[in-house]
Amino acid sequence: MQKKLLLREICPVTDFVQLWVYLSATPLFGLTATLMVYASAQAIYQRLGQAPLANPVLWSVVILACLLTLSETPYPSYFSGAQFIHFLLGPAVVALAWPMWERRNELRRRAVPLLLAALAGGVAAGGSAVAIAWALDLPADLIRSLAPKSVTAPVAMGIAEQLHGIPAMAAVFSVLTGLIGAISAPYLFNRVGGLSAQGRGFALGTASHGIGAARAMQVDVDAGAYAGLALGIQVVLSALLIPLAARFV
Repeated sequence: MQKKLLLREICPVTDFVQLWVYLSATPLFGLTATLMVYASAQAIYQRLGQAPLANPVLWSVVILACLLTLSETPYPSYFSGAQFIHFLLGPAVVALAWPMWERRNELRRRAVPLLLAALAGGVAAGGSAVAIAWALDLPADLIRSLAPKSVTAPVAMGIAEQLHGIPAMAAVFSVLTGLIGAISAPYLFNRVGGLSAQGRGFALGTASHGIGAARAMQVDVDAGAYAGLALGIQVVLSALLIPLAARFV
């Protein structure tokens, strides 16, 4: 009788260990871990009234990094499952075009001011990072990797490779820029005051690419539409102008 009771107490633990061993050895681990962590972070984010510091992307990255480190799971093993979510990023980015299409007449009327604003914002974002890094006497390859920091990560990696920088570091700088922008923008905008939803969204998309655009879309549809537009303009301008500017520096 005592043995049966003991087995009942042990079985749940044994079942959990067996489940963990199974998941960690299959692509299901990356997929399951990502979905569970993000769903939990999103629930906490909503419970806290969408507080910027509770950004679910930020905490999902932190928790997953800790989980992979503690479990000694190689990143390729994790990504073999997480790639299914990664694939959905493409359709998600394309979906940002729908709010812009609904406002196409408005955007057409503002085409020139928006293009000039995007150019000024891109120069300020990339130029300030490069200037600060140069003043701090950072290695040249790191400075080149910082130049496209306000562009979405895949494009930033391609630009950094053209500049003979470090693509992996460019991706890190890009993600950090997006997270910092998404977290700090509400406080900065409220401090400045007087900015319309469209202006806030465009500024956020210019400085913080996709992560900033996602945050803007959560707050206001108009802000999300202008953030998506800024994201797209920055990709085109940066891919064309940063490598060109590097030849003269």
